[in-house]
Amino acid sequence: MIPRSSRFALILSLAVLWLFGIGFAAAAPQNKTEIIVSAAISLKDGLDEVTHLYGTANPNVSIKTNYGASGTLEIQIEQGAPVDVFLSAAPKQMDALDAKGLLLEGTRKDLLRNEIVLIVPVGSSLPISSFQDLARADVKQVALGEPIAVPAGQYAKEVLTHFGIYDAVKSKAVLAKDVRQVLTYVESGNVDAGIVYATDALSSPKVKVVVRAPENSHSPVIYPVAAIKSSKNPAAAREFTNFLSGPEGRAVFQKYGFTLANP
Repeated sequence: MIPRSSRFALILSLAVLWLFGIGFAAAAPQNKTEIIVSAAISLKDGLDEVTHLYGTANPNVSIKTNYGASGTLEIQIEQGAPVDVFLSAAPKQMDALDAKGLLLEGTRKDLLRNEIVLIVPVGSSLPISSFQDLARADVKQVALGEPIAVPAGQYAKEVLTHFGIYDAVKSKAVLAKDVRQVLTYVESGNVDAGIVYATDALSSPKVKVVVRAPENSHSPVIYPVAAIKSSKNPAAAREFTNFLSGPEGRAVFQKYGFTLANP
């Protein structure tokens, strides 16, 4: 038979353990729903703010972002990368995924628009005032996105072709893996000029815009968004996609210089 004092000590110990267990359970973090978002790197500044805004309003959701050239991200998704939501800088990459049945039905939307601009380092003394000036002999190097994988590079190729100078500029082109690398090349002064989105130029005090490309010189710069069919959290992916195209998400992107695809 257990002595009364020992029984009291045992009961007290069990009570402490029970209380400790409740406290630990209360303090233990709840499992969050994770969403992986692959997005064109030109969206980074605005999307970082949007995801923070969404996470604050939805603390049970964790959002991870993966930025890069849209063509590279498209290939990653085609090869089975775990992606829940995709934002492309051009319809081409989204069309490719759609054609292969990789998009979650009913989630694709045209989200934003952008413009193509010619930029030079802020301290440049070269008399560059038009796209046609890029063909001049005193312009030695021009930064462009790699046309196959980088939508900004494809748009740049269209603009240069429109003005009949693509072959002349191609011989002096410094090809970049994404549009932010183009911006970096120009900021550093390692190239004489570069072609980027208007929002990229707006983000940097180290470059100045020479001229905007005429609308008829290239395909419309449209950013579509869609949830991916293989998402492990399709409901959450759909909800986040809706938030991006809702008033709060769109307002943030407009702050960073984007315009709305469907005002």
